[in-house]
Amino acid sequence: MLIKFAVRNYRGFANRIELNLSQPSNYTFSTFAVKDGVIKNGIIYGPNGSGKSNLALALFDIVNHLSQKWKKNNYYTNFAYAGKPTDPVVFEYTFKLGVYEIFYAYSKRTNGSLMTEKLLVNGKEIFNRKEGHFSIDNKAYPMDATIKGNLANNANHVSVINFLLTSYPLSKDHYLILLQEFVNSMLWFKSLETREFIGLDNHPTNLDEYIIKNKLVNDFQDFIEKVSEQRFSFVEPVENDKVLYCTYDDSKIAFDQIASTGTQSLKLLYFWIKQMDKASFVFIDEFDAFYHFKLAYEVCKQLFALDCQVFTSSHNTYLMTNDLLRPDCNFILNDNNIKPLNECTQKELRFAHNIEKMFRGGTFAI
Repeated sequence: MLIKFAVRNYRGFANRIELNLSQPSNYTFSTFAVKDGVIKNGIIYGPNGSGKSNLALALFDIVNHLSQKWKKNNYYTNFAYAGKPTDPVVFEYTFKLGVYEIFYAYSKRTNGSLMTEKLLVNGKEIFNRKEGHFSIDNKAYPMDATIKGNLANNANHVSVINFLLTSYPLSKDHYLILLQEFVNSMLWFKSLETREFIGLDNHPTNLDEYIIKNKLVNDFQDFIEKVSEQRFSFVEPVENDKVLYCTYDDSKIAFDQIASTGTQSLKLLYFWIKQMDKASFVFIDEFDAFYHFKLAYEVCKQLFALDCQVFTSSHNTYLMTNDLLRPDCNFILNDNNIKPLNECTQKELRFAHNIEKMFRGGTFAI
């Protein structure tokens, strides 16, 4: 699991900002949202322009150089903070993977090329690469001076982790293998004007074809009705069909022609939920942009019931309720800082409290 993340000089974040998931409170309700002492589910709130989307994208920077999964084409546009465009962008990740606590920090130039890398496992330094300098645990990874020199200079900007993964035989429970599997299984996506994603899959998928090919038409119909109370009658597809059709009286019409923007967004969500049994960490940016507030609540219940870590960003304070999540799983992002609700007030928060009303009344402040 991801237990801590920090970034500096990235897009709108001039200073270091840290998301800490390793210090849950001792609430006795919504215990599903915490797993092995780590916050598993959360919603990030903040005003427009506070950096919710930027934080989510920063979290997935690691996918860009450690994974071969799908990447965002324009990810490195406006990569560094505009006030310091020549300064490196610095990332720090802490993972809890099996018996290992893995700390991985690195920096990148504004074009995305790696500058420095450092890896610690259970507090022990495994390697440290700075420009012109490279050190490594020689017992774990014996290598000659020439290779060390090449890694120190690293003209082709290869990740040391990827080099070690391809150069040394490792057991399936080795910390590098576990890290690789986690990163390969991370997923970020959004469904606004354009549909984009990072990680987990290798290429975009036609959603209608996916549902038809995998014989999920009835399951998709049930999903739509369960979460949104909309009833569609889908036509049973025949061989080679690539479009979902619905029936209205004696008429047949393509689903996408009659579905609202929010309902089409549900189709995308349905597709990704079907993939999330393979996911490690999921972030859905502005997941409820097209949803009715009650629909957003039902969707969250579905998402937070999954085994993987799932986080979303939202402006919908209807979701800020102890019936859905705990105060330590609702985060406020503003002014280059992010904190859970319980750290934004001196009040002792209890299950019976109306958290949304308290938020609107100005109880919580960073």
